[in-house]
Amino acid sequence: MTAMNNEVTDAFGKSGKSLCNSLPVLAGAVLLVGLASSLVPHTFYSSIFSHNPLIDSLIGSTAGSFLAGNPLTSYVLGGEMLSQGVSLLAVTSFLVAWVTVGMVQLPAESILLGRRFAVLRNILSFVFSILVAFTTVYITGLL
Repeated sequence: MTAMNNEVTDAFGKSGKSLCNSLPVLAGAVLLVGLASSLVPHTFYSSIFSHNPLIDSLIGSTAGSFLAGNPLTSYVLGGEMLSQGVSLLAVTSFLVAWVTVGMVQLPAESILLGRRFAVLRNILSFVFSILVAFTTVYITGLL
């Protein structure tokens, strides 16, 4: 029983340490989104997206492909986009592409993993970001 208690104690310690390490990133993301929301007019997001499901998902995935980010900050960004009136489809396709497609890191990925693999992975990730967005919206019943 003491071995299990030690494992639980270690798990809580590691979780707490991980939370403390991620707080500066999360705080920075919240501050950055707050700054962007005060500088960007509220009509900007709705003017980019056309409220056409296919075009919105393409725009979201394309923007997410070039603006790479991490999953931790995506929740804050996604919530802000939804509060600005952007559709769930566009936000989902943007965030999935933002985390999985890496046009910025493509040259490094090509060198490390091979050009063919890197290009194929990014193309498939782009396509799947759109499919995941449609599937998510379909399952939630908002399409």
